[in-house]
Amino acid sequence: MLLAALLRAGAAVAADPEFFTVFRARPDGYKSIRIPSVVVTRQGVVLAFAEGRAADADQAGNSIILKRSRDGGRTWLPLALIADDGANSLNNPTAVVEQESGRVFLMYQRIPAHMKERDNTVEPGYEGTNVYRNFITWSDDEGASWSPPLDITRTTKRPTGATTIASGPGIGVQLTRGPHQGRLLIPFNEGPYHQWNNYAVFSDDRGRNWQWGRDVPGAFVADTKLGRRSQINEVQMVELSDGSVRLNSRSFAGAKVRKTAVSADGGATWSPVADVPTLRDPSCNASILRYSFDDAQGRGRILYSGPDSARRSHGTVHLSVDDGGTWPVKRVLWPGGFAYSVLTRLPDGTVGCLFEPDDAERIFFARFPITWLAPVAAAVPATRASPPAPP
Repeated sequence: MLLAALLRAGAAVAADPEFFTVFRARPDGYKSIRIPSVVVTRQGVVLAFAEGRAADADQAGNSIILKRSRDGGRTWLPLALIADDGANSLNNPTAVVEQESGRVFLMYQRIPAHMKERDNTVEPGYEGTNVYRNFITWSDDEGASWSPPLDITRTTKRPTGATTIASGPGIGVQLTRGPHQGRLLIPFNEGPYHQWNNYAVFSDDRGRNWQWGRDVPGAFVADTKLGRRSQINEVQMVELSDGSVRLNSRSFAGAKVRKTAVSADGGATWSPVADVPTLRDPSCNASILRYSFDDAQGRGRILYSGPDSARRSHGTVHLSVDDGGTWPVKRVLWPGGFAYSVLTRLPDGTVGCLFEPDDAERIFFARFPITWLAPVAAAVPATRASPPAPP
């Protein structure tokens, strides 16, 4: 009875989420804007990245764009162009902050203008006009300016077998404990199309040099048309309590739930792909974030956001207190359309979620206290109220 009373009291004081518009396609100069990424700099500036698209298509001469917020995501500075390559398409912005130096890294890929991801003419290797390339750029001034892009394809893409490559999209991770403390990790998938593998790209020298790890085993299931089909594709990663790493991947085959694997060596090798039965997935990119290590056992809290539905809607935030083994707490953040999302932790402990609502023309930023989710949601069913309109 006492626990129930405390939970009810928590529910009464937990503030509701706030919603703010970050990108709006036509006012920002694009046909559509998609594929969010968000990080908070060491000085507390929120950086929201996306693809600015000339058409509502995955490859449409996309540019990488940015907006910055100095007040925790409530207001946003004018749009900045981070990278543009003419008719070539720049895809999959994935950011990570190196905490010792404060340097912000952003990875993305360049797809030749005459190609699409589905094309069977995409070639492996490093040379030629039909090759995917991987680039990195960085900022040392809280996202105000950026280095010229550096082509790091040769150290982040296998020389044979891999055709398409895609970072995240979303965020990378810097490990804070265990034998690989300080390592920067960027989650990746590689093609051919329908034959994807997940792997990690990582750096042990604060981002100066990068290398790839091994593919995750067990990615494929039998398919009557293709012979075999991959279960996995777009992917995010999170640090566990002992410094190991869990990936959380979009489902493309098998059960319509998220897929996972664990690395005990900092992303170099992985356990086989397994289902996460409690995290439904209509085949959509999602987010996983280490919020804290602050519980009595040192395991802390991990958050997940994604559509809890058979389609891209009903955006829900889930909580795990056992390193992503189970997800006993969830609460609906946005009951309408909900596609790609990225979680972050703001300096005051507030949770931020940059997400795509019900079209490709807007990206919103939600703010909510962790008390909105837990322990309140342990006793309160997921709400289904109509979402408030962002300003």
